[in-house]
Amino acid sequence: MKKYLAVMATTAAMLACVNAPYVAYAAEPDAAASEPVVDEGVIQPGPPDEAEEALVPAPESDAPLPLPDKSSDEPNAEYCQPRNVYVPTANKGKVHKPIGAQQANYNGTSRTARSWFKSEASGEVGVEISGELKVGVSPMIASIEGKYGVNLSAKLSVKVGNEIQVDTPPRKTTYAKYGVWRMKNTGTSYVIYSNCRTSAKSTVTSHTPWHVGWYLWER
Repeated sequence: MKKYLAVMATTAAMLACVNAPYVAYAAEPDAAASEPVVDEGVIQPGPPDEAEEALVPAPESDAPLPLPDKSSDEPNAEYCQPRNVYVPTANKGKVHKPIGAQQANYNGTSRTARSWFKSEASGEVGVEISGELKVGVSPMIASIEGKYGVNLSAKLSVKVGNEIQVDTPPRKTTYAKYGVWRMKNTGTSYVIYSNCRTSAKSTVTSHTPWHVGWYLWER
């Protein structure tokens, strides 16, 4: 039977077990994703996958452009305005970046009980990438938003005090992590030179903040 959640509006690890029914809503999957998307607001089959590729903060500005190539004096020589390029290619769905310690609550009774979690840590989560990104973070985000019709952020803050309640079945433990949901996307980045040739294309994987929220699972 599907487990329903109730998300309370206050934003912080207070744990409790009480027997009471409640109503909640699960987020709809992202129809634009090219891979299965993690549904928010529902119990996941296991902990978040933290074995990510080596990620670094995205650059704030474009990489320096090479000087125009003036080696050819032919009047009809092909010319292109040198520029850095980023093209998003695949939406890989949502990934969760936790802030603060993992929380857990065990229901040792023979009845379904409610677990109550409250975020205790604050922090900021930004855009992280792997690969060689030639453009700055703002043009990259704009390209992704334009392709998939989403609203992303360069940075999101996580605050103390956000609460969530979830049913915990008998003899089970519910686990919770609070943090930022980020959109995982792959794209290509390269340079167009003045002679209209391009540099080698680099595959860039980006994790861009979408919104704050909980990741929940049980054992």
